[in-house]
Amino acid sequence: MDEPTVLIVPGLRDAVAQHWQTLLEAELPRVRSVPPMGRSDLDVHARIDAIERAVQSIAGPIVIVAHSGGCLMVAHWARWAQSSASAQQAARSVHGAVVGALLATPPDFESPMPEGYPTIAALDDAGWLPVPRQRLPFRSIVAASQDDPLGRFERVAQLAADWGSEQADLGSVGHLNPASGYGPWPAAHDFIARLSAAH
Repeated sequence: MDEPTVLIVPGLRDAVAQHWQTLLEAELPRVRSVPPMGRSDLDVHARIDAIERAVQSIAGPIVIVAHSGGCLMVAHWARWAQSSASAQQAARSVHGAVVGALLATPPDFESPMPEGYPTIAALDDAGWLPVPRQRLPFRSIVAASQDDPLGRFERVAQLAADWGSEQADLGSVGHLNPASGYGPWPAAHDFIARLSAAH
């Protein structure tokens, strides 16, 4: 069986050299990345299209590694691919090519974000709300933080349950980003190996 290609899906950030996803991309032999799209244009449909283009460009099995808003992007993409009658090719990619997803510290976009992050109204206007809660059509692990400023642990745990995801308690790691002291996140390799072994 082919080793999966890792597809990195960033959240609402620009390119950040010391973000663990950026560092992970440099460490993996088979990896692609959805380009960071920042916060200036929140259009969820553009982000769904970016994930779909990336998935269709990869031959063989895929493990998605998403962070923050990227986790919600993956949920939106999976729902779109499953529900769109005109997206038969996309539906096949969801059920076949993607063998697993690591969803690290998904935010609670249905609660107000801290200053500097998009408002609920802006997220709603851009198509992020309501957050998809259908069971994901592939194995997934939600890695949650006990002190994430963007999502209370209990709220993220409920989201993971709705998605049918395995839950991993990371302890107190903030939002698992450079502002929280990460940097490298070596545990990502372990999660990827678990998801890869399952296919």
